[in-house]
Amino acid sequence: MTAPSRVQRPPAEVRHAEELARLRETDHDPRPPGWALSPRAARRFIVGDERAGIRGKFVGDPSLVDRALVALATNRGLLLIGPPGTAKSLLSELIAAAVSGDSTLIVQGGAATTEDQIRYSWNYAMLVAEGPSPRSLVPAPMLRGMREGRVVRFEELTRCPLEVQDCLLSLLSERVLAIPELPGEHAAVFAAHGFNVIATANTGDRGVNEMSTALKRRFTFETVFPIADYDTELELVRAESAALLDRSGVGAAPDRDLLSVLVTTFRELREGTGAERPSAVLSTAEAVSVAHAVGVRGWYLRGEPGTAADLVECLAGTAVKDSEPDLARLRRYLDHHVPRKQGAHWRALHEARDRLPG
Repeated sequence: MTAPSRVQRPPAEVRHAEELARLRETDHDPRPPGWALSPRAARRFIVGDERAGIRGKFVGDPSLVDRALVALATNRGLLLIGPPGTAKSLLSELIAAAVSGDSTLIVQGGAATTEDQIRYSWNYAMLVAEGPSPRSLVPAPMLRGMREGRVVRFEELTRCPLEVQDCLLSLLSERVLAIPELPGEHAAVFAAHGFNVIATANTGDRGVNEMSTALKRRFTFETVFPIADYDTELELVRAESAALLDRSGVGAAPDRDLLSVLVTTFRELREGTGAERPSAVLSTAEAVSVAHAVGVRGWYLRGEPGTAADLVECLAGTAVKDSEPDLARLRRYLDHHVPRKQGAHWRALHEARDRLPG
């Protein structure tokens, strides 16, 4: 087990600094203006290259990565859409780290997001003392991205009010940010090469704040689908939960057979196999969270890997949360479908069903 870092989750350019440095040294392919890596090298960083010792970091269709990189190279914004938990944010982070060497210019969308948090605001003490000036201007991610020629990540774009979304129109079309409060040459910031926007949106949020047609035309849409292959999903849950447990100081690796039970349970519930489909998001990301919680529970409470009883309790709290109908669906699954399964972990899961709350 490695020594725990003081940072819970460093950004991608820090976690994979050695790989990025190696790719930059050996990257002789043509690069779009302002890019830190060529599209070919960026693709290798994201999907992996065994011969070069580059680990794959995104489990999905490699052609999706190709299309996303091409969209950014054509100076169109990129909008990653799909169900919750399909690694849209991870993909945007990896692309930003590869293209700009910096994935930390982030706008978190929501009902309370304002234009100030997207473009710029003011140091009001200095504004009162001096009036509007470049010194009193406080740049937000979009202004910084345009000045520095970097990719800006806009999370949950469709959670923002329409009038806030539309402040992106001129940024994405004319590539200029007007600052009418400032005089002369400071009244507009023109985007440097390398600037672009990667936005994410959940398909479940459609109709909440539907994007305007004008804004849609400025984005290339790419859909990120759930992982279809069982073995691929199981390996991803194993690898990601092991990394999380290591960072949490847990000295026991996750039990692969128990992870198999977890992944099978998630897949059958979200596909409606043997039970009603819950309304909760039973994504791969949620499965990783449950596996992490099971390992932490087992290690810190008893000094051992998590058990099927831990899995039942963590399923209720981490996945189903406080939804009574979903809890009833999970209980019916444990009562009626799990007993048909073969194996010690499935029997233990069935025997621990009384640990569900209620």
